[in-house]
Amino acid sequence: MVIKTAEFVKSSDRWQDCPEGELPEYAFIGRSNVGKSSLINAMMNYKDLAKTSRTPGKTQLINHFIINEKWYLTDLPGYGYARVSKTMRKDFEKLITNYILNRKNLVNLFILVDSRHTPQIIDVEFIEWCGENGIPFSIIFTKSDKLKPNVIAKNVEHYKTELLKTWEDLPETYITSAEKKTGGDAILDFISKTNEFLLNNHVKF
Repeated sequence: MVIKTAEFVKSSDRWQDCPEGELPEYAFIGRSNVGKSSLINAMMNYKDLAKTSRTPGKTQLINHFIINEKWYLTDLPGYGYARVSKTMRKDFEKLITNYILNRKNLVNLFILVDSRHTPQIIDVEFIEWCGENGIPFSIIFTKSDKLKPNVIAKNVEHYKTELLKTWEDLPETYITSAEKKTGGDAILDFISKTNEFLLNNHVKF
């Protein structure tokens, strides 16, 4: 997929305030500091489309972007912030869950996990929650440039082994690096093929 246009639409602090859901939507989410905004910018080939920060918890609203005037990319607040109050953390969780459960045109949720670490409980629990609620999702391993390829492969395999303890089949997985701009094309190819399928089957939201 060639990215011709990528435009910011709006930020929302309630799922009800999100843009009209007539276009297919793909949302990105992950723990704080997983590299979500950097990956989005690399994929879209825009330097500052999604705002990046060294401060965890920068994304505190649901941010919508329209891509090629055909589909929405949604940058969601992360989960499990360590540096915010319990009240704010609960507000984030409520915002996220309400959006995921109620956004009818959400086609796929991309869950980002840091490829440098062993499976984190909070990631595994969130993935389990998505499965329990029938949310279509894929897993994106970020920051692959930080380790040698054989170590990345080992870490990813470890993650899959952990998930297969409770899953019969695993969703699509992608290994990415925002720094080297790798892996993003595969994600965009998935989105392109999915959009084509929806169009050919006259799927309306």
